Amino acid sequence: MSEPKSEFLRDFIARGYFHQCTDLDSLDALALSGDLTGYIGFDATAESLHVGNLVQIMLLRRLQQAGHRPIVLMGGGTTKIGDPSGKEETRKLLGPDDIARNIAGIQQTFTRFLSFGDGASDALWANNADWLDGLAYIPFLRDYGRHFSVNRMLSFDSIRLRLEREHPLSFLEFNYMVLQAYDFLELARRHGCRLQMGGSDQWGNIVNGVELGRRIDNRALFGLTTPLITMAGGAKMGKTAAGAVWLNPDKLSPYDYWQFWRDTADGDVSRFLRVFTDLPIKEIIRLESLRGQEINAAKIQLATEATALAHGRAAAEAAAETARQTFGEGGAGDDLPRFEVALSDLARGVSAIDLFHRCRLASSKSEARRLIKGGGARVNGRALSDDAAVLTQTDITAEGFIKLSAGKKKHALVRPA
Repeated sequence: MSEPKSEFLRDFIARGYFHQCTDLDSLDALALSGDLTGYIGFDATAESLHVGNLVQIMLLRRLQQAGHRPIVLMGGGTTKIGDPSGKEETRKLLGPDDIARNIAGIQQTFTRFLSFGDGASDALWANNADWLDGLAYIPFLRDYGRHFSVNRMLSFDSIRLRLEREHPLSFLEFNYMVLQAYDFLELARRHGCRLQMGGSDQWGNIVNGVELGRRIDNRALFGLTTPLITMAGGAKMGKTAAGAVWLNPDKLSPYDYWQFWRDTADGDVSRFLRVFTDLPIKEIIRLESLRGQEINAAKIQLATEATALAHGRAAAEAAAETARQTFGEGGAGDDLPRFEVALSDLARGVSAIDLFHRCRLASSKSEARRLIKGGGARVNGRALSDDAAVLTQTDITAEGFIKLSAGKKKHALVRPA
């Protein structure tokens, strides 16, 4: 692969995003000309995106940073079907009100990563419900469905793996790749969009769109994908033992988001700095050279820069300072997650197991019990060993809270209400 000439693709490759491209040289020439609009689609399956979606958000950001125009395509139509890619069972079908609420929540995320407006490189919103909801079934099959080979569709991973594992695949889901291909054609017609980006699991869907554009309109369209991003332990990005790492602050506090990145495994720091921050490559190379305990400085910078993108610089620095106070000075930290418990409940006594679970320091009461028995639970800095322990108003400190800790890095403040 020759060195790209365009700023967009040079940075794309240098930061480790590249996996496949339908025609890299021609895409490079198009990007070099300055006339490039690209999109990524996001189905509205929840009120917030999570870290597993962050690579794709960063792709749109890189496109805009290089002076090109990104399109955020909301799947108001395709969410009603559900993408079978990477899934072993049919997604739960959502109604119009759920989808509208989820889209509103997701849009909050993008306003922090992209600049929207009427300028040449300003991002655009689109919603595929605008063209999918009004399709007439028979004319659509006749005009577009005839360009798809079922034999080939069955060979794509999103379909093939489901069938090989004998997991059910509905005819509704089977239509998804046809509609995604049609999305690309519609965006090309409406906005001059020439590029669709996505994860490697979307390759078949993207290629379908590229070929549909050629067959129907004789358009030269392009596809570009990223490798699957996993963590050192093999887990998918965005999934932890405690649940999804959400991008919206009402789903996960900026402090907990910061802490997720601070807990990055040593082997992931270099890659994550390139993929998930705006730090210059030269600075990342310097951080990559750190070894031993010094690598913690790189993790702190990763956490702060990643949090600044998602929640703003002030929130990121507050989270970093809270962590410094909590871990370095033994203090409570002003930005720790806070939970209220009725003073009357504390007067009667609240089970420690229940409180650790309620404050999300344990995913279940069973886990809270194991945490306490294993010596990993602390109350106001002192170890808690009795899983039958009850916390009362006498545990409230002079500062007016009870500090709960699960291990060394997870903390919460309980305040009487």
